Amino acid sequence: MVEEDPLTVKVDHLKENTYNKDDDVIKATSFEVISTLREVLKTSSLWKDHVQTYIQHVGDFNYPRLADFGAAISGANKLLCQEVLEELDVDKRLKLTLELVKKDMEISKLQQAIAKAIEEKISGDQRRYLLNEQLKAIKKELGLETDDKTALSEKFRERIEAKKDKCPPHVLQVIEEELTKLQLLEASSSEFNVTRNYLDWLTVLPWGNYSNENFDVHHAQQILDEDHYGLSDVKERILEFIAVGKLRGTSQGKIICLSGPPGVGKTSIGRSIARALNRQFYRFSVGGLADVAEIKGHRRTYVGAMPGKMVQCLKSVGTANPLVLIDEIDKLGRGHSGDPASALLELLDPEQNINFLDHYLDVPIDLSKVLFVCTANVIDTIPNPLLDRMEIISIAGYITDEKMHIARDYLEKNTREACGIKPEQVEVTDAALLALIENYCREAGVRNLQKQIEKIYRKIALQLVRQGVSNEPALEAVIVTPSVEPTDGGSATIVKDEKLNDPAVKDPEEAKEPSLKETLVTEPALSTDTLSTPEGNKDTDGVKEEAADKAVKKVLIDSSNLDDFVGKPVFHAERIYEQTPVGVVMGLAWTSMGGSTLYIETTKVEEGEGKGALVMTGQLGDVMKESAQIAHTVSRAILRDKEPDNKFFADSKLHLHVPAGATPKDGPSAGCTMITSMLSLAMGKPARKDLAMTGEVTLTGRILPIGGVKEKAIAARRSSIKTIIFPAANKRDFDELADNVKEGLEVHFVDTYSEIYKLAFQNETETS
Repeated sequence: MVEEDPLTVKVDHLKENTYNKDDDVIKATSFEVISTLREVLKTSSLWKDHVQTYIQHVGDFNYPRLADFGAAISGANKLLCQEVLEELDVDKRLKLTLELVKKDMEISKLQQAIAKAIEEKISGDQRRYLLNEQLKAIKKELGLETDDKTALSEKFRERIEAKKDKCPPHVLQVIEEELTKLQLLEASSSEFNVTRNYLDWLTVLPWGNYSNENFDVHHAQQILDEDHYGLSDVKERILEFIAVGKLRGTSQGKIICLSGPPGVGKTSIGRSIARALNRQFYRFSVGGLADVAEIKGHRRTYVGAMPGKMVQCLKSVGTANPLVLIDEIDKLGRGHSGDPASALLELLDPEQNINFLDHYLDVPIDLSKVLFVCTANVIDTIPNPLLDRMEIISIAGYITDEKMHIARDYLEKNTREACGIKPEQVEVTDAALLALIENYCREAGVRNLQKQIEKIYRKIALQLVRQGVSNEPALEAVIVTPSVEPTDGGSATIVKDEKLNDPAVKDPEEAKEPSLKETLVTEPALSTDTLSTPEGNKDTDGVKEEAADKAVKKVLIDSSNLDDFVGKPVFHAERIYEQTPVGVVMGLAWTSMGGSTLYIETTKVEEGEGKGALVMTGQLGDVMKESAQIAHTVSRAILRDKEPDNKFFADSKLHLHVPAGATPKDGPSAGCTMITSMLSLAMGKPARKDLAMTGEVTLTGRILPIGGVKEKAIAARRSSIKTIIFPAANKRDFDELADNVKEGLEVHFVDTYSEIYKLAFQNETETS
């Protein structure tokens, strides 16, 4: 530096050492630098620009310039580049540059590998998509496949083509509009999926497709009797429905509601009715249902929208006239999203369901051919407008005789097969079944009876397995020859079977010994196939005894050993008194489990002038307490009429109790029983033996009708009651009962309490 301001420097131009241009080492080194640079230039476009710029401004390459250029464009650090600048020996400079360029080439290769790996990772899905699109385009050009939208449209058109003649015109119009709309939408748009799903539902429904109904009344009767015992009301109604269809040539839908306690066969008879009518069967339960959309469907604007249960039903069964069983209709819920009971009004109205409108489909559907069967335990909780649209058939329950038939013909047979037990291995006597029904399964239905029978057979199965019994097919051949001489009927004969290829028998001579297996055969036409050897004839008696010992003893279930299988009795006799004492009268009650008998007991607490009062216990409801007050008033009036001098009610504090204090009781039908109990105490006369009564009483002594006639009659039979008093208004209800329910009962129908008084307090001579 000569001067700082202005900056003046003295420059000494460095010159390379002299070198031989024809030196082979220099030539080879330069060629290798050029070759390496070419490799690097292939991978980097930036280096190509450097080369073009150098040629334009500097000119042709010579060895020193080549070395400088290689070092300049390499990515080496400054110190290494400085070494190249300072080196004046051309040969050494070229070698230094070659090292730098070689390093760059390795870095470039590593960069390529990293880029390739990242690219494969990121663009794998894109490549797959691209290839799929190319494949579709190729197939489309070759005519092998159409695009997604065209294929979907073709599928929907094929579906509806088969139903075009039966499909309503307004539905066909909607389908055509939606198909046109589908072609205009992009496959990736959300609207495309909504339209596709909508078309899928519209085209899959059985428009106008009806199953061929069976109008043969005798065939239907046979099927209904096969599956269920009793239930004559339900069967009669179904046969009427078939008869009307036969006369008309076509059938209309109906709405039937089966009401009754649990376990009487309400749900299971729906399947039998469908089989008798040759209709498809679909069941859905509405117990606890609180969303209207379950019945009417969601609007299509919602994400994940679906049609209601009825549209799903039609898709599932494939016909437009199925039998739909709506279970537990008395347990409908009510939520924030509407009232399902009100939504069912349209579905279960014969005048409206011809044009049932689902929110999702938004086109009217004809449900007029559908047979709706609803089930309910109690009809009180069903809203009146809904109840008005249904035909109610009450199923009261089964009496003991009916339960015996059901247990023998249905429950026992099915349970035995389910447990893998053969009929000859077990016997349940009639006495055991009767004890099981009376002492363990008193409810109206037979569900608990089925559970108890299953319990018995499970224990029998365990006993048989512990004895070493197996009902698996035998693997050994049994040789049986017909007997020439007849044998005693029913006597067991012994048959020997040869063991084929038994590895335990080594010596052929041993096979002739009488060590063959004995099998018990109960056919009278079979006899012993003995061995021809003398030893075989001698050992025949011994073989019989051995076989008898090996025979498994038949399991017998009788009333004496029933406790071992099902435990101690749950129920005891409802009848506490053989002859009811003074102040005690038997009444009849209805419960959700069927009918039952109950006693009304009245006793005197204290006596004194003007102390007439009434105390009530036994968990009585408000209605029953009012009935007791009415009974007290009516009793005083009757006693004043019959025995004017008797001041019992005016001077006595009475205590009225209804036993089973833990059980809540309510209802007006115990009115006449309470009056009889109080009069019995007042007059000191016991009520007539084997008498039970039921009926609501007014203040003037009139007897009003009650409900649950069949259940109460069944309860009376169960308690061996011979005489029943019913309100006169219930005579028709009693007359409609089956003969096996009415059999052996002496029934009196009364309008006023004075008639009950005569029946309850007349002596045995007058009764006879």
